[in-house]
Amino acid sequence: MARYAELSIPEDGKLVDNITHFARALRRAGLPVGPGRVRRAIEAVAAAGFAHKADFYWTLHAVFVNRPEERQVFNQIFRLYWRDPRYLEHMMSLMLPAIRNVAEEKAAEAAAKRAAEALLADTQATEPPASGHDSEDTEIQIDASQTVSSTERLRHLDFEQMSTAEMAAAKRMLAHLALPVKPLQTRRLRPSPTGRKPDWRASMRAALRHGGEMTRIHRRRPATRWPALVVLCDISGSMSQYSRMVLHFVHAVANQRGQGWSKVHSFTFGTRLTNISHHLRSRDVDSALNAAGAQAQDWQGGTRIGQCLRRFNVDWSRRVLGQGAVVLLISDGLDRDDPALLAREMQRLHLSSRRLIWLNPLLRWDSFAPRARGVRAMLPHVDSFRAGHCIASLEALAHAISQSDDQGEKARLMAMLND
Repeated sequence: MARYAELSIPEDGKLVDNITHFARALRRAGLPVGPGRVRRAIEAVAAAGFAHKADFYWTLHAVFVNRPEERQVFNQIFRLYWRDPRYLEHMMSLMLPAIRNVAEEKAAEAAAKRAAEALLADTQATEPPASGHDSEDTEIQIDASQTVSSTERLRHLDFEQMSTAEMAAAKRMLAHLALPVKPLQTRRLRPSPTGRKPDWRASMRAALRHGGEMTRIHRRRPATRWPALVVLCDISGSMSQYSRMVLHFVHAVANQRGQGWSKVHSFTFGTRLTNISHHLRSRDVDSALNAAGAQAQDWQGGTRIGQCLRRFNVDWSRRVLGQGAVVLLISDGLDRDDPALLAREMQRLHLSSRRLIWLNPLLRWDSFAPRARGVRAMLPHVDSFRAGHCIASLEALAHAISQSDDQGEKARLMAMLND
């Protein structure tokens, strides 16, 4: 945590009220904070003291934060509530509609909008009508002909810039998304009255039942089977918000019946590889992701894509990539490993899978270019390269999977890479 100036104890001594209001803001921002935790926080502050802000921060952090994904929300609300004397003006600026460009989105930190909404929930009040005018008689006309519906706006809104209410609505939309796939034609044949290939053995067996007289010719056609889906999701610090929303989508796909996938195998990686397939088969999405987060101890840690892919290729590729599996790789490509190792393991993964589709949230920038070493090593070994930052980008996966010639943005970026 950054070094802050020492706190001065107020004269009126309303520390208990302030901690209570701070806990309410955390609860509105999505953290599971109840009266029991508020009481434990007050007792912990009384035991640890209030002399240094670092001690005060970690005391409240130990009480209110249980999961790695809750740290960003806690940090934003703590910074705005306990440090900045003009936090209200700063939060009001966060609530205003922002121009969607590269500079502003990089300046906006994760969970800042949710922290602003949580702290402003009690301060926003409707203004009374002006004197001399009855509010009921006032007629307001709004031209909505050029506006966009809230659902359409939510489909294209970046996961990292969503508020708490928007994230809840997005999760409900992701729970109903489908990822249909076409069946694969195999070399095995199955009986079919409309098949093109005659089945002479079945025809002769039928003729023996009628005294050797062949009444009809039995036919066969190629059998079909459903492929498997393998998801490799990056859960490093730069990908934590996107990976959580993608895992909501993967959970919906894994629990939908009749969509065609034979099996859905899910893995997370940061500094190590973790198999969370068993957890995502649970019907309840919250318990599934909580169990997956508890098993993946490297959530919001560093990134070692090359080493994790090597571990997958050695330990899991023969088990889950058989019979033409489709691999979905979700990562920003920012790697600390050797680029040669990463390129070698990506090539091996590409050769072992039927299709390798890479979702990168950094592709949301119009000025994105393959400058990072990890991106340059991974890009030549994928079949399709697409953005993965919003609901619309996840909906477009159906086209990328069904069309074998779909490359997404790979051709354009490969041209930049070769120049």
